[in-house]
Amino acid sequence: MGKFIDLSASDSHKFAAYLATPSGKPRGGVVVIPEIFGVNSHIQQTTDGFAADGYLAISPAMFDRAQRHYDTGYSQPEIEAGVAIMQKLDPKHSMMDVQAAIAEAAKGGKVGIVGYCYGGTVAWMASARATGLACSAPYYGGGMHGLIGEKPKVPVMCNFGEADHSPTLAQAKEIVTAHPEISAHFYAGAGHGFNCDQRGSWNAEAAKLARSRTIDFFRKHLG
Repeated sequence: MGKFIDLSASDSHKFAAYLATPSGKPRGGVVVIPEIFGVNSHIQQTTDGFAADGYLAISPAMFDRAQRHYDTGYSQPEIEAGVAIMQKLDPKHSMMDVQAAIAEAAKGGKVGIVGYCYGGTVAWMASARATGLACSAPYYGGGMHGLIGEKPKVPVMCNFGEADHSPTLAQAKEIVTAHPEISAHFYAGAGHGFNCDQRGSWNAEAAKLARSRTIDFFRKHLG
């Protein structure tokens, strides 16, 4: 359904993004921030899914700043490699890349952002730092607790696994307590990465429920 296009950030960095367009007039735009595994087949499928629900959906290749065309699986060595690349990224640059993706998604109307794992942290950061967003839906952002002081400017709905280690349940609850303005859902028995059907941590029931809640959230704030 989708295709790769090129985007340009405000500092002239050129990077890839996977764009999926709906069949009819878009209800809005959705920026999909990937995990540390790049814009791989799972993220492309997820982006296609938002397009099937009527949104102009785009997933920016956030890792292009450190390594072009990063696309990998979920083995322990691949996880370690992804973490190493993530640690090379400057949040200031990451926000520039998000901003370019928002501009593209805005061709579909109001823009929401969703992110998974690393992407959840970016979606949380974007809720406070980016312009042009109408809402943000982070999934289990491991770095969110370290950014507990961020001040979201748009409605935020978080999806957390109760069995997660990054953030832990206690950390996730601290985030929610510190931010009474956000909403959050907790999924019993779900661990980190529960949304991804290519990972051992996939939890079909939690993934389905979290997705339906995310779509409802986007329907409310985007159209």
